[in-house]
Amino acid sequence: MRIVSNGVQPYIVQTGVDTDGETQEDVTTFRMKLDVSEWPVKQKMAAPMPEVLPSTHVEKKNNKKKKPSKRYWEQTENPDQRKPEEEQSKDVQKQKKARAKNTQLNRKKFEPIEEEKPDPFPGEAPVPRQRLQKFKRGKKYILPPKTLRKLKTAIVFSETVSHLAQDQAARFDLLLPEDAGFLEGDEGEDTSTISQDDIADAVDITSGSKYFNLDLSQFGPYKLDYSKNGRHLLLGGKKGHVACLDWHSKDLMCEVNVMETVNDVKWLHTESMFAVAQKRWLYIYDSKGVELHCIKKFNDVLKMQFLPYHFLLATASATGFLQYLDVSVGKQIAAICTKMGRLDVMAQNPYNAVIHLGHPNGTVSLWSPKQKEPLVKMLCHRGAVRSLTIDKTGTYMVTSGLDRKLKVYDIRALKPLHSCFLPAGASCLSLSQRGLLSAATGDVVQVYRDVCGSRPLTKPYMAHRLRGQVCGVAYCPFEDVLGIGHGQGFTSMIVPGAGEPNFDALDANPYRSSRQRQEWEVKALLEKVQPELIVLDPGELGKIDKATFEQRHKRKVESLGFDPLGKEPFKPRAKKKGRSSAGAVERRKKKVAYEDQRDVIRESVQEKMEKQKELEEKTKAMKELEKKTALDRFRK
Repeated sequence: MRIVSNGVQPYIVQTGVDTDGETQEDVTTFRMKLDVSEWPVKQKMAAPMPEVLPSTHVEKKNNKKKKPSKRYWEQTENPDQRKPEEEQSKDVQKQKKARAKNTQLNRKKFEPIEEEKPDPFPGEAPVPRQRLQKFKRGKKYILPPKTLRKLKTAIVFSETVSHLAQDQAARFDLLLPEDAGFLEGDEGEDTSTISQDDIADAVDITSGSKYFNLDLSQFGPYKLDYSKNGRHLLLGGKKGHVACLDWHSKDLMCEVNVMETVNDVKWLHTESMFAVAQKRWLYIYDSKGVELHCIKKFNDVLKMQFLPYHFLLATASATGFLQYLDVSVGKQIAAICTKMGRLDVMAQNPYNAVIHLGHPNGTVSLWSPKQKEPLVKMLCHRGAVRSLTIDKTGTYMVTSGLDRKLKVYDIRALKPLHSCFLPAGASCLSLSQRGLLSAATGDVVQVYRDVCGSRPLTKPYMAHRLRGQVCGVAYCPFEDVLGIGHGQGFTSMIVPGAGEPNFDALDANPYRSSRQRQEWEVKALLEKVQPELIVLDPGELGKIDKATFEQRHKRKVESLGFDPLGKEPFKPRAKKKGRSSAGAVERRKKKVAYEDQRDVIRESVQEKMEKQKELEEKTKAMKELEKKTALDRFRK
């Protein structure tokens, strides 16, 4: 071992002896900031110091001398002899490459292929029957034996499409995250005694903020209306105050005093327009409070209903007229004189868009814009009808009258299910999306559960007392909130389990942007339903007309004025050699005329024969009765 220094950094070099007798040095470096003089003395004593190495600190491992390259005159081998060897080496290389390729191919061929394991549960997961029943669209259509091939294919295709839609809706029902709320009391506690303050303190902050009061005693009492998506609130005071706001964020959109009596307010297809029924005429405003239209054809309007899928505003006036306004065009579609006096009770059926009107004589009539007579007229109360409401499925109707009775009707059968007696009667009624009924009597609002069942009403689910006389109640869509308009302003009441927990974002999205609202408005206008399609049973629109061929033929003859299937009048052919003279043509026409009259004569003869048989049978029956005596009944 020896130490080689290069400046301050020493390096240890280990030398060894090769088998050939030549020296071989392995170099190992240690970087230390030491001087050679500071190295231990034992190492210095171990061996005498060798000669100083050259300046380079790495030595070559082999000191063999390189052979000098041979000159051209020193080459002994013949270059011609090397060519066949090079060619042989190239052939050998090609053979080796070919062998390597073949071996790779053979390996790929004989490699064992892993077989795919069969799926133990093939296909889609089955859907439970209970969930399928929830989205059922009706009974399957049974094809008659003699139907056309094209009709069969069309019916089968529509059935498959409806079945697929039902299956998909049942599958995606699992993805709906929210559940309906509820209110449960302690043992022996009545839920109607729980106050709104206690509910607001028990729920979270966002839900507790939904209970609030607006003190508007100067311009009351107030009518109210929620938008279709439940985001915006419209208020209208009897003394002219109109305001609309985003009640989630409590942002005021506009506030106007029309300086005239306001009878009713109603949102139109979007939250950018609303209608106000003032003392004389009907007015349309935008969301900033700017007056857009004054429609003088609609005068003395008391109640309004908006049909969202038809873009129709239905109004009921004090003069007894029911009028329809097409909002998309701005024209009056129909004006019907009901001849039943003042119309101050009105509701719409969301299932078929039929308007229900309550009258002072205790009747409720159902109307369509294309018919001048009521579709149905039913007697509901002994006194005048005060209020009525219909559930979202269009199956049940709840009415209240001056006889202080609350009745629930099944619209399909037009029969009452049950009724109950209220001590003070109900002035305002409203049904929620989940079937909760709110009934206002004086300054108290009561909420009932399971109204549409077979059991009669017993006790209220919730109750709340207000500071003024209640003028209007309405549930907010997709929220557990009941809006109450009264003489002292407005109150938002928390009702757990009232609203539908999941909304359809393509139809009513409370969180949509202005761009999404514009796109929805264009699509809704393109899909607008015509007013001629408003009927009592919408299922009739998709059914086949089963009228006989004769009935349809009669209708065609009445509409066209002639028989399209009748025979053409006889025209004799022109003949030669004097056979087409006027006399010959008339003779030929007379011969054919008798043939046309034969059918008519046969029908008349058959009718006479049938009438004679009926008369003979009647006379025989009369003679037999005359022959009988009072004692004939004892004969066996």
